[in-house]
Amino acid sequence: MKRIALFHLETLMWIDRLGTFAAAAARLNTTQPAISARVREIEEQLGVPLFQREGRRMVLSARGRRLVQASEPLYHGLEQVLLEASDFAGATAAVRIGSGEIAAASCLPAFIQAIERDRPGVAMEIEIDLTAPLLQQLLAGTRDIVFLAGPVASPGMRTAAIGSVELVWAAGAAVAEAGGFASPLPVWSLPDHSPLHAVTHETLEEHGIVPRALHTCNNVRTLIEIVVSGQGAAVLPATMVQDRLAAGHLREVLPRPRHHVHFEAAIRTRERDPVILDLFERAGRLRIG
Repeated sequence: MKRIALFHLETLMWIDRLGTFAAAAARLNTTQPAISARVREIEEQLGVPLFQREGRRMVLSARGRRLVQASEPLYHGLEQVLLEASDFAGATAAVRIGSGEIAAASCLPAFIQAIERDRPGVAMEIEIDLTAPLLQQLLAGTRDIVFLAGPVASPGMRTAAIGSVELVWAAGAAVAEAGGFASPLPVWSLPDHSPLHAVTHETLEEHGIVPRALHTCNNVRTLIEIVVSGQGAAVLPATMVQDRLAAGHLREVLPRPRHHVHFEAAIRTRERDPVILDLFERAGRLRIG
């Protein structure tokens, strides 16, 4: 037992979380053969197999799952004690952050700045995506913290509200001067699993407007440029277009929707990594807008 080290337990925890030796190797910045060697070492020390083959995959056995479940709080408890003793000065980690465009444009820069200042040993891997895939990535264990358009509820995740963003119906200056929706216009929106898409449909129905066409694009900044260039109208986040509105490049062509888009920071319910918990507590103090 003297030869079982913390990195052996950490390896088992990441295999359990990510599902494969290869994914655990990538997360721990090592190779798949090194992960396999660690597993063999701990199995030899315990004298029992911790994995069993299912098709082409290796999955934790019942004993392996029990070992991970019992070891995880002990491992993270020790890590927490050591980090608190040093006031997190030596905290090192590669934290995978996912964010939607609106949150990325509104509050992510301040979050990144604070982490770089207070937790210089933490490397951030940031990916911008839509809410639905971000939620899937978080629950699958391939993202550690995500910023979601919500509200979103799932027993597998824990959330903290960080505010809401007002929406505007906008068109380019030339379209607005020509009467806006007085003539049929093409409408642009994010795809149908986005809250902006739902608000677009709701307000078009509310005003009895039938668009000439309803186009989708999965990038908010591209939507803004399309509308600025005179290609129809769109529901856009006020925080991302306020400068364009002030400059007159965009004009509001319908009353602002009653519904705002709410945002949340989220981690997995099972998350025990003290660095990620620390970053989540900081994320919960952000205010979007």
